[in-house]
Amino acid sequence: MNRQDTSRARQDPVCRAEAELTSLARRRRGFTLLELMVVMALIVVLAGMAMASYRNSVTLAQEAVLREDLFRMRDAIDQYYADKNKYPSTLESLVSDGYLRTLPQDPFTKSASTWQEIPADPDANNPTAEPGVYNVRSGSERMSMQGTPYSEW
Repeated sequence: MNRQDTSRARQDPVCRAEAELTSLARRRRGFTLLELMVVMALIVVLAGMAMASYRNSVTLAQEAVLREDLFRMRDAIDQYYADKNKYPSTLESLVSDGYLRTLPQDPFTKSASTWQEIPADPDANNPTAEPGVYNVRSGSERMSMQGTPYSEW
């Protein structure tokens, strides 16, 4: 470039803007360490929020499964009583007599053998009769999202 071209570039706004962009592009070819650190910090914060939300949704889903399982087993106990005029001796009786296909797993203990069987009150007319299972509760010792133990549901 000669002197005349240089002076024309200083006066022409398009040429001046082009020269500034070229010089800016040479100076700034990537991100600074600070910019990268800020972006990484934002990603970590968002990931932490997502994990907390995920854990809450998993717990809420497990609570919904527990409610449904308890409802189904209690309904089967009531049907058993309506049909036979006595409560089942164990929860397994509900399966063997066809009131349930299988005994569901407690979603918190991951076992079908941890259900707490609540016995019925003894029959005053027949004190030697086995009272049977009147109710069922979870065997988990954990607390629900509402602050009540699952074993009290």
